[in-house]
Amino acid sequence: MTQPQWHLAQINIGRLVAPRGDPRVAGFFDNLDRLNALADVAPGFVWRLQEAAGNATDISCAPDPLLIVNMSVWTGAEALFDYVYRSAHTPVMARRRDYFARFEGAYQALWWVPAGETPSINDGLSRLWMLDRFGPSQQAFTFKARFAAPGHAGPPVDHQPDPWCVGNA
Repeated sequence: MTQPQWHLAQINIGRLVAPRGDPRVAGFFDNLDRLNALADVAPGFVWRLQEAAGNATDISCAPDPLLIVNMSVWTGAEALFDYVYRSAHTPVMARRRDYFARFEGAYQALWWVPAGETPSINDGLSRLWMLDRFGPSQQAFTFKARFAAPGHAGPPVDHQPDPWCVGNA
C-alpha cells in the first residue's frame, strides 16, 4: 500500500493599517493582482483562496473589517518557500509592516493536507490558534520549524526565512 500524497497548506492573516482606498495601503493593493497571477503560475502552486474579484481581501474571517486572510496550497514546502522568498513577491512582503499593524500572535501557519483536499478558513484559523498556543508541531508550523509530511520521519527543518517574516514576529 502506498503512502498518501501530501500538499502544504498555508494561511496568513494581517490587520491592515487602513482600509482599501487609503494611500497608506495603496502599495499593497496595487501589487495584489500581479502577485496573485505570479502565484497562479509558480512551480508547485495548487490552489489559493479567492472570491469573484480574484483575491481574498473581501472575504470576511473576523468581525474586524481590516483583518484580511490569505490561504494557499502548494505541492511542498520548497515550492512555497521559493514563491515567498525568491520571487517578485519578496520585495512586497518585505514592506509588510508598512501595510499591516504589528500582530500579537501567530499570523502565519503551515500544515500538511492530503493531496486534493482544500482547507477551509476555519481550518487555517485553528492552525494559527494551535501554533499560537502550543508552538510549532506536526499540526501547525512555520518555515522556521517545518515538520515533515505525515509518514515521513525527521526533525523539524529550519528553512532560515528572513527574520522579519517567520510567522509570529
